[in-house]
Amino acid sequence: MSDRHATVTRETAETEIDCTLVVDGDGESDVDTGIGFLDHMLDAFARHGLFDLELACDGDLETDDHHTVEDVGIVLGQAFDEALGDRAGIRRFADRRVPMDEAQASVVVDVSGRPYFRFDGEFSQERVGGFTSVLARHFARSLGQHAGLTLHCEVEGENAHHEVEALFKGLARALDDATRLDDRRSDTPSTKETL
Repeated sequence: MSDRHATVTRETAETEIDCTLVVDGDGESDVDTGIGFLDHMLDAFARHGLFDLELACDGDLETDDHHTVEDVGIVLGQAFDEALGDRAGIRRFADRRVPMDEAQASVVVDVSGRPYFRFDGEFSQERVGGFTSVLARHFARSLGQHAGLTLHCEVEGENAHHEVEALFKGLARALDDATRLDDRRSDTPSTKETL
């Protein structure tokens, strides 16, 4: 197993989540959140980022999908933060644009340790299956905040399924690029010498 891995557990009155993340993985996933479309997005995230991800969430879906989506983003962000440690040797910055038929998403990331989130665009339909489309934005914000990312995202298109999927794949590709180890350096990529 990669040295860059983490296991995070979160238990609240709204969700119980167990997550294991391997940053330098093979894209394998075993995900069960109770929301089929979110499971599909997390599987795509793992596959396109070459992250190994095991995640199980028991959430209050009888209320709605908000707490599950938000808390999964929080836990996944915490797992990245823990797995990356002092961030020594990473590339730090990445920019990815991903098309999905008529839709596209752009993701720009700095693994800076300073959370900042900006999102431009709207989702064309309110729901995709049991998933509230606007929660894709909330997921990205929660992930970025808890992983310590500066994260700029943008989506456009005509189909919410494709817009959300392009966003998750863009997040995966950008995070894969930014967290990849650069064999030319072993220090932390900052003039401050810390992130």
